[in-house]
Amino acid sequence: MKFNLRAPISTVVAMAVGLIVLAGYFIQLPLLTSLRRIFLQWGVILAASALVVGVVNLLSVHWRKVSTQQKGGVYSAVLLVSFAITLVVAGYSGPTGGGTMWIFRYVQIPIESSLMAILAVALAYAIARLLRRRTDAFSIVFAITVLAALLGLAPILGVEIPGLHGPDGLRDLLARIPALAGARGILLGVALGAIATALRVLMGADRPYGG
Repeated sequence: MKFNLRAPISTVVAMAVGLIVLAGYFIQLPLLTSLRRIFLQWGVILAASALVVGVVNLLSVHWRKVSTQQKGGVYSAVLLVSFAITLVVAGYSGPTGGGTMWIFRYVQIPIESSLMAILAVALAYAIARLLRRRTDAFSIVFAITVLAALLGLAPILGVEIPGLHGPDGLRDLLARIPALAGARGILLGVALGAIATALRVLMGADRPYGG
């Protein structure tokens, strides 16, 4: 394994902090526990600062589009106005206040529902193109699964198809067994990837913190 030591100080600091935080979870020592809590609090503060920097950069980019009248400036203006309104309402009524919850209930949720509806249409179109290009067992199984899920979630004209709806229907069976198994497999893969990345950072092989 080849180590790049162009910035040894940042590498040593990152490795030391990571090892101290990791050891604080397994070794019950007051000093390690205190250091772990302090480092985690620093991490939360740095993450919040990075979020603020990201928001400021986002606003500056869209403001530049509006001020220079670039293509798509209308959408940038909508974003800036929406951000300003949301910031004022949330700052006045609080994160769980009436105004904030009204925005969440009548603006954000309908937008998310519309995006999911577009996703369903795009998925149906993708199935049609897939069956047109390649018709094999996997394509047919994929098409049947997607159609069963879509019809199970949104019955046509409110008509329930026998064997598809209900606690023992095909849609519920697909959601409980193959879909849940696939989701758990993806989560396990993400967890293993995060562990591998963390180990590489702790060993100094990967240094996303710069240098």
